Amino acid sequence: MELALHNIDYIIMVVYALFIIGYGLYHAKRKSSEEYFLAGRNMLWPVVGISLFAANISSSTLVGLAGAAYKTDTHVFNYEWLAAVVLVFFAIFFLPFYLKSKVYTMPEFLERRYDKRSRYYFSFIMVVGNVLIDTAAALYVGSIVLQLIFPATPSWVIIVVLAVAAAAYTIPGGLSSVIHTEVIQAILLVIGSIILTYLAFGQVGGWSGMMAGLDAKAAAGEFTNPNTGIVLNSAQEVLSMFRGSGQNWYDFFMGKGQGVDGFMPWTGLLLGAPILGFYFWANNQFMVQRVLGAKDINHGRWGALFAGFLKLPVVFIMVLPGTLAILLYSGVDISGINYQFADGTVCQKLKDCPDATYPVLLFDLLPKGLLGLVLAGLLAAMMSSISATFNSASTLVTMDFFKQLRPNLTSEQLVRIGQIVTLVLVILASAWAPLIAKAGGLWEYLQKVLAYISPPIAAVFIVGLFWKRATATGAFAALMTGFGISIIIVASVIATSGENPNPPAFLEFINNIHFLHQTFYLFAICCIVEVLVSLRTAPPRAEQVENYTWRKALLAEETEELKGLSWYQNYRILSVLLLIATVIVVWIFR
Repeated sequence: MELALHNIDYIIMVVYALFIIGYGLYHAKRKSSEEYFLAGRNMLWPVVGISLFAANISSSTLVGLAGAAYKTDTHVFNYEWLAAVVLVFFAIFFLPFYLKSKVYTMPEFLERRYDKRSRYYFSFIMVVGNVLIDTAAALYVGSIVLQLIFPATPSWVIIVVLAVAAAAYTIPGGLSSVIHTEVIQAILLVIGSIILTYLAFGQVGGWSGMMAGLDAKAAAGEFTNPNTGIVLNSAQEVLSMFRGSGQNWYDFFMGKGQGVDGFMPWTGLLLGAPILGFYFWANNQFMVQRVLGAKDINHGRWGALFAGFLKLPVVFIMVLPGTLAILLYSGVDISGINYQFADGTVCQKLKDCPDATYPVLLFDLLPKGLLGLVLAGLLAAMMSSISATFNSASTLVTMDFFKQLRPNLTSEQLVRIGQIVTLVLVILASAWAPLIAKAGGLWEYLQKVLAYISPPIAAVFIVGLFWKRATATGAFAALMTGFGISIIIVASVIATSGENPNPPAFLEFINNIHFLHQTFYLFAICCIVEVLVSLRTAPPRAEQVENYTWRKALLAEETEELKGLSWYQNYRILSVLLLIATVIVVWIFR
């Protein structure tokens, strides 16, 4: 298979890149810190929803979904449909407190419920997470795609160019530029994915052709995992959202072992995945910042639910293309596309480099002109993700550190500091991105890093909202406990990798626990620590409980507010409809 780009493709990509930078600058808002960091809090629900979707379905997610599906891990879609459920929970319970408090950042909200210690810790973790997870992953994907086009160009050069291009409108324009460009990019990305899926299905003979092809490969024993003993005997099992949980209680506890699906056992889906989803959608500054910019609480809720609805078709237009690649490219020599490993060697077969699945689909199936347009959309999604994380991280550093240290800074000075911080983050993320290639699959990297940092944060948010007795000292103790255990988990990964023949038994035991189970156990430990320490410390102040803790009386107040709205404006009805649609999609792939 050879790479074939025509002049028209290059022209389209260059024109689109210039257009999106100009469009971002046109929508720049930087007169005040509120305009720069939260787009003036004036975003309507369609913009909020599409922006949430675009920020999540970035280039790294798109490439990761296709790569996972190619490895028969089609149940990667569980992360997507779970988002719809989490967003319903978010819209009902957390979003009203976020918007009514008029905070700029999630750590700022945590301070109001607890104290400054929790705020500073969470800010630090969020900035690190933005660099290690969102920004670096997007830059890594950009280097994969562009290196296929320009194989002679070093990956670090490509990463720097992408980072600078995204910063070109993020630094001057702030969140308004980010959101407006995300809307354009999301639309183009979805259209491109639909076209690619249509062409891929055409190659295999439609849905029936896909099912027959997968059944044939299953009958030939090609879907047998020698490490877990999991055997996929049919197309239905390949597409199933739920996989094995082991043969005994120890396997069940570990989430690993004979008969346990190594990618996502159903126990991991039940216990750990919702915690990752809650942190990502309800606590992560990168995502929540878009909702903080909503015009009012209704637009925030409608936007969140709209984003949840947009997640459901992802299985058809972004996951299944990876499954179709199993039938199209299993035995095909792809060395001609110049996909290189971290050590510089060229990948020969797609099974050895699943992160190349989506680019292979693009280059093989799309005609000239259309290939350039879809590649432009993919690169635009990379820029969108990069710019969004730059903006959210700079918001955190500026508002949670600089403004706290120097409260007399003017609005213009805060904007200037945010721009400088963004530039520093560009450099840090560009330096980290090349290291992702050494971490295995992209999707696994994203989820594992998230699993190490999210449980303590999710624990203090959930306990703090639903338990009035939760105290600042209890929350900080939980955060520190979670941080310490996360360090031990990372140490276990390091100790049991490489050439160490005799790692410590304790660390080896920890590393053998599936990361989704680690997520749940860490979350449970942090909740217990917060409860125990809170009970031994003085109760929180009245204003911390009254303004930042959920209570049943709020339901009655909200019911009165909703009486004047039509059914299609009532977020409760919309939430029920979204959950019903989610059940239908999951049932199809049960």
